Amino acid sequence: MGLRLVTGGAGFIGSHVAARLLEEGHRVRVLDNLSTGRQDNLDLLARTYGERFEPVLGDIRDADLCRRACEGVEYVFHQAALASVQRSIERPGDSTAVNVLGTVNVFAAAREAGVRRVVAASSSSVYGDTPTLPKHEEMTPAPRSPYAASKLAGEHMARVFANTMGLETVSLRYFNVFGPRQDPHSAYAAVIPLFLRALMEGKRPVIFGDGTQSRDFTYIENVVDANLRAATGPDGCGEAVNVACGDRFTLLELLDQLGRLVGRKPDPDFQPPRVGDVLHSQASIDKARRLFGFQPRIGFEEGLRRTVEQFRL
Repeated sequence: MGLRLVTGGAGFIGSHVAARLLEEGHRVRVLDNLSTGRQDNLDLLARTYGERFEPVLGDIRDADLCRRACEGVEYVFHQAALASVQRSIERPGDSTAVNVLGTVNVFAAAREAGVRRVVAASSSSVYGDTPTLPKHEEMTPAPRSPYAASKLAGEHMARVFANTMGLETVSLRYFNVFGPRQDPHSAYAAVIPLFLRALMEGKRPVIFGDGTQSRDFTYIENVVDANLRAATGPDGCGEAVNVACGDRFTLLELLDQLGRLVGRKPDPDFQPPRVGDVLHSQASIDKARRLFGFQPRIGFEEGLRRTVEQFRL
């Protein structure tokens, strides 16, 4: 089978995409600088899949390295990014350099190498804090943070490369992805691993705001399914497409469910809301269904159960 490149493949989402591709018999090259990705994820892939897995350590801001990484590649899954709204507010230049200029390097290298299609990770944060729900792709984006703006810029670049420069691209707008191997120790960790870590350690989970803010939490395997469908499907070139479950839960509901799974009653520590955070987020996934036949297989409760089981190990 052909060679696939996963940028950011040492990270949470990228390592799951790489593992699925390897499970299906493909050869997989991973490009990651380990700034947020984990060596443990690369070691696991190497132990499990041997010679079909090729790690490349380096940064997508290095255009020459991107060109070398794309040599002989049939499909690219571009997951590399500096994520986190808060990080981007603290360090907007870094987020822009990686998420915009690095993304352009990946697209340019893929085009030069004759890659068939690039599936690029975007974010629900591009929609901003509009009260309209569910959020659909025809809405005008209104990013509220440098991270969100950088992801929207990446989408525009993807569209330009598709429409003007002969490279097939698809941008997937992820909604609050969670699951096994999500790092709970980062200063910018996502809410589910942070809540789980606090509950397991007998600490008070921190909620910024009153906890009534809601999210469309999306289990990782659904995101992997969407990536593979977007890569090889006949439709969607140049498009930005939501990837989610099409439902939403408040942070208080999330914490209550996690408490029941862990066997501990949560006592949340309410802190002031953070700048740049969105109040409510829920996706329409009609476009993903129409273009790729996407259907989330694993719901919120089952995803939480699987995540807690892995977290206990």
